Amino acid sequence: MANERLRGAIIESGLTLEQVAERLGVSAKTVERWINEPKRQPYRRFKYAAASLLQCEMSYLWPEEQTSAEVTEAGNAELVKLYPHRSVVPNRLWPQLYAGATRHFDVLVYSGFWLTEDAAFHQVVKEKSAAGVPVRFMLGDPDSAAVATRGANEGIGAAMASKIRNALVNYAPLFGLPGVEFRLHSTTLYNSIYRADDEMLANGHLYGVGAYMAPVLHIRRIPGGELFDAYAESVERVWETARLISSPTDLGSSSA
Repeated sequence: MANERLRGAIIESGLTLEQVAERLGVSAKTVERWINEPKRQPYRRFKYAAASLLQCEMSYLWPEEQTSAEVTEAGNAELVKLYPHRSVVPNRLWPQLYAGATRHFDVLVYSGFWLTEDAAFHQVVKEKSAAGVPVRFMLGDPDSAAVATRGANEGIGAAMASKIRNALVNYAPLFGLPGVEFRLHSTTLYNSIYRADDEMLANGHLYGVGAYMAPVLHIRRIPGGELFDAYAESVERVWETARLISSPTDLGSSSA
């Protein structure tokens, strides 16, 4: 059953779905899902923001709102394991994670160079492509300001942009495979995110050190949890603004 209270509040406010979405910082499709798919609840921060914007009580728009304790408990349950840094994550975990993908196969990184040299990972990409699973790679635009800044923060300077270019060359055999897309982004990343359906590995970025020394969260989506969806939504935002490329050398010029 649709959330008619939310739909009615939006109509009464005189705002369009697009205007509500813009003010909340989400897409219009996301607002539509909040109305038509009430089981896909907004994060609490969006519930508060929407209630304020529409001048309604949050409990009126979402009567089944969970308590903060329930949200915290669900969030704790979403965390499968915390690795103190990426270098201790078992190498087999990455291809194993993606081997189970049937709907989502996302890689959001600056370079993720180490993964480009994993033969098992390449094989999984080819198998998922053949099975009709959409595979989305999002790498940093090597000419962007964000990549330059990250290179400086890690103390490797221009080597960061070079790692991205090398990563794309390593991925050359994957370009052109059915359902496999590569895009370049100019986003400031706070995490590298590796998603397979309802599981992901989120590798944090710390100032002054490479990602291999930063923590990795192994997260699994569960009903009532918000942690997984918060990371997944950031992946979608980057994807929407990233630029499609057709080959490892199709870099063009960055406007950043």
